[in-house]
Parts: sequence; structure tokens; C-alpha cells
Amino acid sequence: MKLIDEALREGRCQLSEYESKQVLAAYGLPVTDECLVKTPEELIPAADKIGYPLVLKACSADIAHKTEKGLIRVDVRNEEEAKTAFTDIVQRMNSDGDAVLVQQMVKGQRELVVGLTRDPQFGPCVMFGLGGIFTEILEDTVFRVAPLERFDAMDMMQEIKSHKILNAVRGLEAVDRERLADMLITVGQIGIENESIKEIDINPVIISRGKPVAVDALVVLG
Repeated sequence: MKLIDEALREGRCQLSEYESKQVLAAYGLPVTDECLVKTPEELIPAADKIGYPLVLKACSADIAHKTEKGLIRVDVRNEEEAKTAFTDIVQRMNSDGDAVLVQQMVKGQRELVVGLTRDPQFGPCVMFGLGGIFTEILEDTVFRVAPLERFDAMDMMQEIKSHKILNAVRGLEAVDRERLADMLITVGQIGIENESIKEIDINPVIISRGKPVAVDALVVLG
């Protein structure tokens, strides 16, 4: 893939969030509607194109833990808030950031994680589990060696301890398991077809109106 080849030529070991989601989108995976903005003049046209409310994030292959560093603003509802958020993020980035990501705000109460690791013995392995801030705390994840068949993906959904959150609960509609299975299968395929990808971390995958959307992503090269 051209984007990955260019990053490797530049000596980079990972892609930015924007680039990572371009890789996912190239394989047909559902990602947030977003624009990369580098100047104040580009901000409002991008915001108007996507529509409020928005999320604004620092975007660079060198920035990790954006939340802890105060480099994310959520629920940005109008032009004035967008300008304030943009200015604040740029000031906090100093020289570490390349641009600001103006992103559709995806609403949903359930967060999952989908990922890929490359095992020295088994090769690309797909990971699935509870996402968001709970990924590291609860460690409710399962793995399968790629390539995945559809029954593998369905089994993974049932194997996490919190699998009941995929059902229709507390007024929330059931998760579209077929679409979620598509995501798991496709992530495995990305790993098989791109040997230079060492890891993929899609976290969170937010369930919006029953359907999974990749809201944040990181592709590690190696």
C-alpha cells in the first residue's frame, strides 16, 4: 500500500490516526467522517462539511495518549467553539503535531476494541474485546489466528466475558454482529496482505445505532 510504503521510506514506525483510518477505509471498514486541518483558514470549511457536533484531536504519528495530554476536544457545537478548540490544541501541541483532525462525533454507549498483533510463531492474530478505557483495566479480550472464517468471528464475540453488551440491553438495540464479524475478518486480512504491519489497534470501536464505527486507530509498522 502506497501510504505504508511512504511511511517506511521516511523511517517511521507508525502511522498517524488519520493515516491509520485511511488504511482501514481502503479495506471498506467503517470509520469516522473526518478532515485533516493544518491552518485556521481550513478549519471552518472542514467543520461545516462534516457537521456539528465535532471532535477535534491533535494528529501526528508521534503523538500517543492524546486524552492524557489534553489534545482532544469533544462535543464541539459551533464555529466559536471550533476556533477555540483548534487554537488550544495547536498551542498544546507545540512542535509535536502535524495537524488537527476535525472529526464526526459518533454517539454510542458501547465501546469495543478490535486489533491485530503479529506473533513470531503464528503470524497475524486478531484481537477483540471490551474497548475504551476498560481495555487495559478489565483485560476482557480474545484472540484468533488469521485468516478468520465467519464462525471464528462469531465465536470471538461470545467468548468475551462481557458478551451480553452486544445484545439488546437497556433500550439499546442489539449490535449488528454480521458487520462486526466483517470488521474482525477484514482486520485479519489486512495483516495477511501487509507484512510490514506489526500491530493494529482500533480503540474505541463505538456501537452507533447498532453498527460498529472505528473512532480511533493506530497502525504500527515493523
